[in-house]
Amino acid sequence: MKRFWIIAGCVGTFMAIAILTALAAPRDIGIAIDKVVQLGFAVAALIAYARRRNRWMTAAMASLSVGLSAWIWGQQIMGVQLPSSTIAPLGFTMVPVLCLAALIAKAQHRRADDLLPNYRSRTVVVLDGLIVIGSLFVLTWVSALESLTRAWATSGPGFATVIAHPAAYLVLLVAIVVMSWTHQAVRQWPMLFVALAGIAQSSSGWVFAFYISKGNTAIPATVDIGFMLCPALFLLSALAPARNLDPTPGRMRTADLLHLLVPYLPLAITGLFVIWNTATGGRLNPVEIYVGLVVMCLVIVRQLLTMMDNVRLMDQLRVSREQLRHEATHDPLTGVANRSLFRERLERALSVRDRAKPLILLFIDVDGFKAVNDNNGHAEGDVVLRNVAARLENSVRPEDTVARLGGDEFGVLVDGGDAEEIGARLLDSLGHPHEVRGRTHRVHASIGVAQRFSYDPKITADDVLGAADAAMYTAKRLGKGMVVVHGSPLPEMT
Repeated sequence: MKRFWIIAGCVGTFMAIAILTALAAPRDIGIAIDKVVQLGFAVAALIAYARRRNRWMTAAMASLSVGLSAWIWGQQIMGVQLPSSTIAPLGFTMVPVLCLAALIAKAQHRRADDLLPNYRSRTVVVLDGLIVIGSLFVLTWVSALESLTRAWATSGPGFATVIAHPAAYLVLLVAIVVMSWTHQAVRQWPMLFVALAGIAQSSSGWVFAFYISKGNTAIPATVDIGFMLCPALFLLSALAPARNLDPTPGRMRTADLLHLLVPYLPLAITGLFVIWNTATGGRLNPVEIYVGLVVMCLVIVRQLLTMMDNVRLMDQLRVSREQLRHEATHDPLTGVANRSLFRERLERALSVRDRAKPLILLFIDVDGFKAVNDNNGHAEGDVVLRNVAARLENSVRPEDTVARLGGDEFGVLVDGGDAEEIGARLLDSLGHPHEVRGRTHRVHASIGVAQRFSYDPKITADDVLGAADAAMYTAKRLGKGMVVVHGSPLPEMT
């Protein structure tokens, strides 16, 4: 990158000297210096792009070189009067067209962090382009285009080629600005210099067309400054490195900034220009009024679409947060609560001071599950675990909590009811065989139950879980497939 900026500094210095020399020299010598410098940089840009194997930009630079060669031959050697109908204006006009093709080809190479807009976002991109084009149309119409159009109507096709050239560059500039929002490949130094070349060429092109519309064939040398800069900027675009920078956290991305400024900056500039024109005695004609109204309608539509996108994004954010919250508190395999959520609800239930119904915690260990895993694989074991969780949920009320505490251990928290009856119901539900991929698996459960009948600040969630766990191991020692209720109201818990 440092080497490029050294080259850019050398090119800039040379161009400053060349421009000052062309302005200071007699008219014929100045024009000769002007055109030779343009042709030299155009050929250099052609060679640079050819080495990079950029076919479209190589063709654009070839068109520019042909146009300059034809211009030098026609104007300097043959003495053809302006406006010219030779091949030169056609060559100049094809440059932005071919650059636009190169821009589209570059935009085909998307990065993972590029915006991949849905249909509504693509509509906003199109609206941005129309807003910019409409704003520029009003701006150029108020400043010069109206008189140029009248001259076009009276001068014929020769003058049409003169204004087609800067107009095509305006289209290219709009495309670069709009596509830089959605394509990281466009937000690079090469395309920036292409845009600067387009600005330079288009600016001088419009001024040149204005002088031609007034019947002036002796164009001031200062008008050619943009023409002189354009090939040099094209050369820099061929030499500029393309860098794939990752977005910096905490900073607004260039794409986001462009999204904010694309439609409104040219609109604001156009509005200020129209206000200044009317304040100094100018009058708006119907074309300016109607185009301005269309642009304002496009801005309103864009704002409505943007607001709809914001609402959609807020809804997606809410759904994403709920999904993340659910994933953080639920078991990914079975979908029931995980140990963290189960403990949270147990602590909340233990904090109820005026308890009227008993709080029942059932600690369940699935007997025979290890054999299913060992003999048939984890896939069938996972299906059995999902079946166990579903049967537990179907055996209790929706307000009760079923959780997978780890491995083949489950917990059920019930507020109110008969502990032994609930345990027996769960035991019966889990005793039914499981059909998985044509095979029948029989598993049972050992269930330990702990109860709380009143509030006691000394009793913690770990105490209740420990009591239910101890009762479950008692059930296992007694032969499995049974329910053991820890002593009520847990007087031995410490």
